[in-house]
Amino acid sequence: MISRFAALIVLLALLLGASIARAQNADGTWLTQAGDARVKISKCGGGICGHIVWLRQPYDTSTGQPATDSKNPNPALARRPMIGLPLFSDMQSAGPNKWSGQIYNADDGSTYASNISLISADSLRVEGCVGALCGGETWTRTGR
Repeated sequence: MISRFAALIVLLALLLGASIARAQNADGTWLTQAGDARVKISKCGGGICGHIVWLRQPYDTSTGQPATDSKNPNPALARRPMIGLPLFSDMQSAGPNKWSGQIYNADDGSTYASNISLISADSLRVEGCVGALCGGETWTRTGR
């Protein structure tokens, strides 16, 4: 009887552990708060990477060409396509379900200090900071 009980406890612990591990994983595709972009997050190095994989408006309305990183102050980078654009750099673990590094804002062509926190299995808080002033938004998981 004790061995069955012990086996049941071990099985429940394994199942609970697997569920918690999934909930603490930022890997997957995330929809921005405005719903205008999807970002694929995956592990890279000791941290995470994020790239734009979908845009609500993937074409420049004035040229009809694929959208580019036109706000980037570097002329060579301003021609790169928005789809595939890397958003995170040096995004390393800063504790359980938290990462710190830098985030690129294609709306203004600038890079900011950033903190990312997984607040639930399907919600990710993404913040960018200039000095002590921080702002952010919550992204929603759209796929794994």
